[in-house]
Amino acid sequence: MGHDFELRRDVELAATPEQVWEAIATGPGIDSWFMGRSEIEPGEGGRTRLTLAGHVEEATITAWEPGKRLADRTEPAPDGTFMALEYLIEGRDQGSTTLRLVQSGVLGDDWETEYEAMGVGWDMYLGTLAAYLAHFPGRTAAPVWAFRSGVGGADRVWAAVAGALGVAGPIAEGDRVRFTVDGLPPIEGVVDLAGLPTYVGVRTADALHRFLYSGAERGDVLVLGHHVFAAGQDPARAERAWQGWLTALPVG
Repeated sequence: MGHDFELRRDVELAATPEQVWEAIATGPGIDSWFMGRSEIEPGEGGRTRLTLAGHVEEATITAWEPGKRLADRTEPAPDGTFMALEYLIEGRDQGSTTLRLVQSGVLGDDWETEYEAMGVGWDMYLGTLAAYLAHFPGRTAAPVWAFRSGVGGADRVWAAVAGALGVAGPIAEGDRVRFTVDGLPPIEGVVDLAGLPTYVGVRTADALHRFLYSGAERGDVLVLGHHVFAAGQDPARAERAWQGWLTALPVG
């Protein structure tokens, strides 16, 4: 039996409403802070497509008010589950903006686990959106993804990630990191998100690196979802390099 749900989040963004709209209502903008790769057919009735790990999720745009409101909704699955998403944009003084997100719909039998995971996930992605607009305005990123399952639980995976990033002890916001990924230039930056035991973010001069742990009840998977702003990137090459880094991580 399905369970109705509603999830709300507000975030203050150091950007104009027009900049926020570009970030949430265009494929390249969404790719610069959200999961997977996105395509959008603009206008009410248009389609949105999110591709991640070979899976494609489509939705229909139900509201399209540039600079103000965007909403979409998936078709109901055979079990009645569906997702609806609404963004509301409100300009503030001095070029800042409040973005309100409302996600609702019907979840399946494991709705409590899924609801909790969505809430934590939005905390990370909206934090990434804020970092994108504050530090990389006017630019778009190439998304880079890698996955590893069976990583042995939160304590083991975060100890391994901390060691690989050169951080002594539990990872905390403000920690400086410097590490290498075979085939890529050395990476140096700062921890800008630390939502343990679920996610960690590292910001560099040309990228937002995101490390997300699914939890044991959702597959025991470590997901790398990076947004690389440097010019001339080869996303396929970067994904191979990061997959190698992830495979070599001492977990599992």
